[in-house]
Formats: sequence, C-alpha cells, structure tokens
Amino acid sequence: MRFGELLATDGVEERCELRSTVGVMAFHGGNLERVTEEIAEAVANRTGASLYTVVQHHPLRQHVPSSKVLRSESTALNEFLGHVSTVIAVHGYGREGMWTSLLLGGSNRTLAASMATHLRRELPDFNAVDDVEQIPSDLRGLHRDNPVNVPSNGGVQIELPPRVRGLTPHAASMERVDGMIVWTRRLVTAISCAVNDLGRVSQNEGSPHSH
Repeated sequence: MRFGELLATDGVEERCELRSTVGVMAFHGGNLERVTEEIAEAVANRTGASLYTVVQHHPLRQHVPSSKVLRSESTALNEFLGHVSTVIAVHGYGREGMWTSLLLGGSNRTLAASMATHLRRELPDFNAVDDVEQIPSDLRGLHRDNPVNVPSNGGVQIELPPRVRGLTPHAASMERVDGMIVWTRRLVTAISCAVNDLGRVSQNEGSPHSH
C-alpha cells in the first residue's frame, strides 16, 4: 500500500501542527506501533516543537516502510518537512533480546548522542544505543527518503521496545499519570531535554556575541 492510499483509508487520521523548526513525528501510530503518537505529542507539547502524526485506528495495521512515507503523497507532510530543520521520528519495535534497547538511528548523529546522554540519565534500566553499527541494519533509519533525513539538519529515528511504552506485563502494576507509566514519562523528559538543547544551540549560534 502506498502512503497516499493509507491516508485515504477510513480509520486513518493524519495530524500536522506547525510550531518551532524542530519537529516530532510518529507516522506509524495508533494500532500499528502503539503509544508512539502519544509520546510524540507529549514531547511536542512540552517543547513547542512541530508535530506530525498518522494514527491507524483498530483494527487497521498497515505498515508503510519509512522510505515510502513520501512528502509527494501528503500535503500535510510536505508542509511539515518544509517547515522544520531538524526532526525526531518516534517508532516502536519488538525484537528478542532487545526489550530494553532504545535505538537512536537517523542521520543527525550529534543529536543522537545528545539524546542518548539524556536517556541514560532518565532511564538507567534501559540501554540507549547511539552507535549505528550496534543497531540492526533495518532499524538504523538511514535511507535518504526516510522523512527523518529529509530536513536540512536531518534527525533522529528513535526505536522504542514495548517495555518503555508500557505494553508489557512489567507495566501492569505501575501507576499511570495521563495514561503513561513512569518509564514513558521519563522517556518524554529525555527527548524533550534533547529538543531544548537544540533550541539553546540555535540561539547561541544566532547571537552576535557568540564565538
């Protein structure tokens, strides 16, 4: 299925909100990679970042590969990618032996390293992987047509296992605030800190007194 066909399907909801030039995306949201759009929305609301999500409501579970999520097939996505200069794409995955691995792919390796630092502080029970060579090749998010790599500064594709999204038996007994367990809330904090760091860097670069 082409991306444009997916967007035209009943039960699929596309959302775009243009704010700052940092963007947060979750285009495999809803019933496909669950909780990813909630995470993206929480980060965007906390930081003032722009937001783009595609949510598939139950029972839909159509997976369009990231490299096929094309701006030419969506006016909203085209506007989003034309507005932002850096983007964070939130994805979900599940793989045996990697239930605590937070994978930081995408072309902006400086942002990936910054995000990894914040993730290690907020989520010491998880393993933030920002060495691309240690990420499975199909989860690295390096294809040039992947939306995470389209803006001028590229971005980070963060792949999240079920546990940090609150989808495993570990989460059943954990208190939820606004629907999120503590791990998910700390994840939002870590990503938000990396976004805020970007804002501070751009402000310093724009200052006439910076060196």
